[in-house]
Amino acid sequence: MKGNPLKKSVQYGAALALVHLAACSPAAPDAPATASPTATAATPAADTRAVVVFGDSLFAGYNLPQDQGFAPALQRVLAGQGVKANVFNAGVSGDTSAAGLQRLAFTLDGQARKPDLVIVGLGANDMLRGLDPADTRRNLDAILAELKQREIPAMLTGMVAAPNMGADYARQFNSIYPDLARKYDLPLYPFFLDGVITDRTLLLADGIHPNAQGVAKIATRVGPLVAREFAPSR
Repeated sequence: MKGNPLKKSVQYGAALALVHLAACSPAAPDAPATASPTATAATPAADTRAVVVFGDSLFAGYNLPQDQGFAPALQRVLAGQGVKANVFNAGVSGDTSAAGLQRLAFTLDGQARKPDLVIVGLGANDMLRGLDPADTRRNLDAILAELKQREIPAMLTGMVAAPNMGADYARQFNSIYPDLARKYDLPLYPFFLDGVITDRTLLLADGIHPNAQGVAKIATRVGPLVAREFAPSR
């Protein structure tokens, strides 16, 4: 995706400020995920790629039918591009990067076989709760280090800080994703909600989470990056 997520923070400012006001309170937890991230995944066929989407409510399919979340939408996009894939939903609503790190090994060990790709999308809840970006960076770094140690290819989807978090916070937070993508030589989709968060027709009534159409739009943008990882030339 073209564009620098640091420059996008102003464009998304109003929408993300609403997200911050609505979701930063720990007293208002997100709804449960539509699919269990700890359930044992079905064994993909030998010619089918095993992809795990590992993140928070944006991956979990918050308040959507089970077949309309990010995992099934991405699977459909990949199929349309000629990539046979079984995309497993390992999204948990409300997860911070620390919570993701805690459940990573259990999630990976619950897969029927080693994934061909893990897409990591965490950190939004860290930002919404004003957690120290240094801690978010360490947690995501540890997640990617574990995937590397297990020789599992990874991909990152990023987030940008709401401007009302302050310029210093935004500078520290927004740099996490490109820095780690460079460190681990990973593909990066810089801002998961790009083109969606500013369009109310693509959001649920909460004005925060994408609806089925919003998820589908995201999947059409992320899908080509995923398909590229499975291209014969790689």
